[in-house]
Amino acid sequence: MDQDSERARFVDAHWAEIVQKINVVMPIADELWAEDLMHWEPYCKIRAERTNQEKMRELYKVLHSGGDKAKSDFYSRLEKHESRLFKALGNIAQTAEALIESLNKYKKWIQREYEYVTEYNSLPGEYVLLSERYTQPLIIMRHKEKKEREEEMCSVGESFQQLLISRNNADKDSSILGALFSVDNKGISPCSVILQGNSGNGKSFTAQKIMLDWASGNLYREEFDCLFHLKCKELNHISGEQSLAELLNHNTNLTSDQISQILQRSPEKVLIVIDGFDELRLTCSETSDMPKLSHVSEKAPPEASLKALLRGHILSESFLLVTTRSTATKTLASQLKHPQRFTEIIGFSEKEVEEYFQRFFQNEELFRKAFECVKANETLITACSIPVICWIVCTVMRERFSDDADVTSGLETTTSIYVDFVSTLLEHHCQGISQSPLTLLMSLGQLAERGMLEKQVLFEEKRVHETVSDPAKSPFLCKFLFKRRIRQETLFSFMHLSFQEFFTALYFISLTERDFLDKLTKRFHSRTESYLDLYFDKKFPLKYGCPEPHFLPVIQFLCGLSNKEVSSSLEETHNLSVSSFVQAPLKEWILHVSSSSNYNFLPFILHCLYELHEKEFVQKAMEAWQELDMSWDQLRRTDCWALLYCLDCCPHFRNLKLNFAAEELKMLQPVLHRTAELELTVQNCSDTCVTDLLSALGEGKRLRELRLNSSCLSDESVRQILNALHKQKYIGGLQMAVKSISADTALILTDFLQTKVKWEEVSLRSDDEESLCSSLQLFSFEGKLVLKVVKQCSSTQNEPSVSEIILKCPHSKASSINVKNLLQAFHSLNCMTEESAEFDRQANALLSQLPSVSGLSALNLSVPVLTEAWASRILFLIESCHRLAGISFDAGSKGSDGVEWLPGLLMEEGIKLLKESTKRPDCTVVIRGFRCSKSSDRCTRLTEQIKELRCNQRVTIEFYEEKCKEEIKSELELPDGN
Repeated sequence: MDQDSERARFVDAHWAEIVQKINVVMPIADELWAEDLMHWEPYCKIRAERTNQEKMRELYKVLHSGGDKAKSDFYSRLEKHESRLFKALGNIAQTAEALIESLNKYKKWIQREYEYVTEYNSLPGEYVLLSERYTQPLIIMRHKEKKEREEEMCSVGESFQQLLISRNNADKDSSILGALFSVDNKGISPCSVILQGNSGNGKSFTAQKIMLDWASGNLYREEFDCLFHLKCKELNHISGEQSLAELLNHNTNLTSDQISQILQRSPEKVLIVIDGFDELRLTCSETSDMPKLSHVSEKAPPEASLKALLRGHILSESFLLVTTRSTATKTLASQLKHPQRFTEIIGFSEKEVEEYFQRFFQNEELFRKAFECVKANETLITACSIPVICWIVCTVMRERFSDDADVTSGLETTTSIYVDFVSTLLEHHCQGISQSPLTLLMSLGQLAERGMLEKQVLFEEKRVHETVSDPAKSPFLCKFLFKRRIRQETLFSFMHLSFQEFFTALYFISLTERDFLDKLTKRFHSRTESYLDLYFDKKFPLKYGCPEPHFLPVIQFLCGLSNKEVSSSLEETHNLSVSSFVQAPLKEWILHVSSSSNYNFLPFILHCLYELHEKEFVQKAMEAWQELDMSWDQLRRTDCWALLYCLDCCPHFRNLKLNFAAEELKMLQPVLHRTAELELTVQNCSDTCVTDLLSALGEGKRLRELRLNSSCLSDESVRQILNALHKQKYIGGLQMAVKSISADTALILTDFLQTKVKWEEVSLRSDDEESLCSSLQLFSFEGKLVLKVVKQCSSTQNEPSVSEIILKCPHSKASSINVKNLLQAFHSLNCMTEESAEFDRQANALLSQLPSVSGLSALNLSVPVLTEAWASRILFLIESCHRLAGISFDAGSKGSDGVEWLPGLLMEEGIKLLKESTKRPDCTVVIRGFRCSKSSDRCTRLTEQIKELRCNQRVTIEFYEEKCKEEIKSELELPDGN
């Protein structure tokens, strides 16, 4: 910094004191005018003023317009004419050293003051560390598109999480807060940053975190020498005129003079954080006469000082970070100096929610228990993207845990959390709203219902004003600006569709009984109005209804609002009572659905029962179900949680059919363990889940079916599961996806076959290319044991030599099947082509094992082509397997999906050999495939063209005794799996 600049900063820093204490003004003004440093007109204005203070204010206007050079000249004359005052002020070096010391003390003060936070429910003297609450939210540096807003509004659970992650354009490790003032891709660095966020999204916490990190040396060390914090909520309570320096003094331990010195010394190294612009009570319009301020020490109404700062009329070189709700962003942008940058807090992803819970509980067991409870609820984990809801949930759960409440009672209900959220915002975020809280809630409810009826989540500004008198001040609404052709469009929305659904339910409970029933009946019978008179029950209007799918969450919230504790809270805090007529028709409908065993509504009914949270009614509704069949679709975590609660109310329930992810095993374990009859489909079961699975199965059950889909189980896990089946009364079927079907797997199955356990089916499948086969299945059919081995075809160019082999024998002879040798021979044959020199030897090695299977009565083979050699092998089997009553040969291969069938050829030489050879009269041979009229040496055998070539004809040929029956098929017959 050069001499003129240093002197200018000194004058600016001490200006307020100079104005008050100077005695000699005109001699200084005379010299400045005599040396052509001042024009005649301003010189005359200075002479005309009566007091030295007024003269100095006029003189400062001249100095301000003259820049650093003019202020440096004034500095020299001040030293000459006011030596005592000059000495009292101190020289430049002393001032700089004093400022550094003051700044260091200021930083330590911030570290003490900003280290703690007071929560909404804190008692006097209570506080918590900011580090125990603050989790950095996701922040984006752009405006969202209209489509993006709609997607986020309507998404829940995993899809919502994916959207949040995709929106986040900053790596948290690189600190998005540190990048707020970074240069953009056009080379421009902003001097003003707008940080937008919904109510409760953490704007104030983020502002506090920025201040603390700067003071601790963790943020903006190079960029800014000093940060100041202005809270707009506090500005509303300041009366009278104050300078900007005095306004900034409200959140510092610095004096106004020290602040003036800092601001004037190096304004380009100052960042002012202005928190809560939307809370500022603006009184002056754009056209009103406001004082024109040019110095930080000039007094004016607080609003005038703040606007002068925002517009850059004073401290034009300083930087600003302003937080606001979306409803005030447009107003702020019009009053903020340029260049500007828009940023938005979009809340927490699941990762940040987990981090918040961990910080809050400071106890691994409680944290994990609480987080898993919330994660199980799709609606709630979505709502927890709003940080204040995270706080509400954690606070409620901590209280529940301290009371030793059962985890399944957890949050009580989703509705109760939404009610707490609404109460929190009404109490702490509704300053300046002219409507009463009840009127506001009802007007929001009307808007929400309109949106639900029209399936709309974004509302035009005009339509919002028709129901909500002052939407910009409502903390429950968000305001967005979108580009539409050549103009801007303003739209409003609720924070999320779930809040729109909740406010619709709130509106419904405020209605009269007649209006409530009319509206609800329309939503239950909208699709059956044309024949409503045929079955409508006036006494129970919802009884035969089928509610609109998009209206189901509203019904769920109505059940939650009917909960005794929730309704009592509403009446106590908002004077909003829930009449008995709300609950009665809903309960009647639930009982009707339960008694009619309508499985279409079963998951939804469980959620309604969970929200009602009335144990006696839950038991009454559950008694109607003889079994709970929820196996057709995979249960979400939310469904599992509701199911767990309902079954805990009914500990003697006997029959369950469920389809769920393996990660839910631990949650459902108590219920599964005590249920006598089970049919389970468990998705993505790994080795780590097997212990939980075995614990859930317990002993002495009727296990009708156990499917472990999309799994990757090791041989050891297969062994453990098969051993666990010994302890059950009955096993209908077991299907497992395994890592690989190996020789060890075969030995495990062989051991299982030696046991006396009664079972219907055991099936293994693997996608491993090195596996001995793609699937291995053991099952009962017509009183016989069937062993089915399949190798799927990955492509038409890579067909297995033998796609399928099926054996059928008596159960009592199961021990005669050497599963290991059979699979190894099957695999070896499929590792070579028919042209290989070893092929015949390996094919014979496979088929030579079959005569040793005692009582082998039926055999199925699937081979790409019936050649003369394969016909010869069929004849060998007929002669060597004396009990064999039937051989089925299918020319073709199983596709890679295990369902598609790739057709194969029946060559004339093979057919001729089977037809002309002598066969046992008690053994029937059936061959299926495309009969090729060409000889083997002329046939191309192109599998992908088999159906199109005229020389091929789809046939089924049956050989029995000395007869041969051929049937031409118009459609391809798939091989009989049995």
